[in-house]
Amino acid sequence: MVAERLKDRLEEFFKCEYELVIEFTGLISWSKGASIGWHSDDNRPYLKQRHFSAVCYLNTYGKDFSGGIFHFQDGEPKSIMPKAGDVVMYTADDHNIHSVDEITEGERLTVALWFSRDGSHDEDKKLISLLSQHLLHKNVADSYLPLPASGNMYWFSHGQASDCQFGFNICWARLHVLGYDIYVSQDSGGDSDVSDLLVKPVHLVRGSELLDQEFVNIMHALQVVHFYCWKGSALLDKVSNTDSKVVKVTDVQREKISGLNTVLSNDDVFASKVFCNILSEENRSICFDWSGILAAVAAWEDYALNLSQQIHLQFPYWKIHESIYNVQLEEQYP
Repeated sequence: MVAERLKDRLEEFFKCEYELVIEFTGLISWSKGASIGWHSDDNRPYLKQRHFSAVCYLNTYGKDFSGGIFHFQDGEPKSIMPKAGDVVMYTADDHNIHSVDEITEGERLTVALWFSRDGSHDEDKKLISLLSQHLLHKNVADSYLPLPASGNMYWFSHGQASDCQFGFNICWARLHVLGYDIYVSQDSGGDSDVSDLLVKPVHLVRGSELLDQEFVNIMHALQVVHFYCWKGSALLDKVSNTDSKVVKVTDVQREKISGLNTVLSNDDVFASKVFCNILSEENRSICFDWSGILAAVAAWEDYALNLSQQIHLQFPYWKIHESIYNVQLEEQYP
């Protein structure tokens, strides 16, 4: 497995006394307008378990995208121009503060991995534990429903701002840029805590219309909307009458929606800039229709449930080998 090989090289280079674990793996798309200022990878209290970082470049600067050059604040090399197949490894603390220039054209693709000395943060073991609990206590039929992490994992801000005075909630921003608002039907009791809002049931709103279809949480709504953008044309033959499902937004509801937008974003312009490239030409060509969204609700459940069932079929192997991935790679060298 590529990640395990990177871990071995990192342990060797940094002369680690104890074996590291992979804390998190992420496939990251940097669209036009995306950037990040000076920061360290452990710059939040909930990220202090990250001790080392690795960034694998999947495409090339100047060929696949413009901008997006990686910079270290101190030391050499000062700047790195991404090239497909290259990997940058460094400590995640403030000895390696770094930034990424704004993407001006194209899409920059990376796989980012973070490593920890603390075995309790092993990504695979945590996922296996979660799957074990799921099998014991939950119906597999509900396994497609997303479970949000802590609210601060979804907050994006300039530089190293760690509170909600700046920036925006990523889930809200993606929906907002696509033309949707959300309405929380349950009374929040005046509580504006972002973490609390993330787990409440929501309704989708577009313009002056509200879809009378409750989503489990904001992530569930976002998944369905993205599925609609992805499969829109294929869902046209599954649409149904929505007259009873679409209602006009009342003044009271509009006031609550506006208040929620204030909580979830303190920088609309920044959010629009970051996600300005989210609407592809294909998505723009899809003529919006609430019936398509309703069709996407059922289609997404079928699609996600099938993926979940495949995961559970592989679970016995994962539990024995304590690995989520099993890729047999031929050694290039004897």
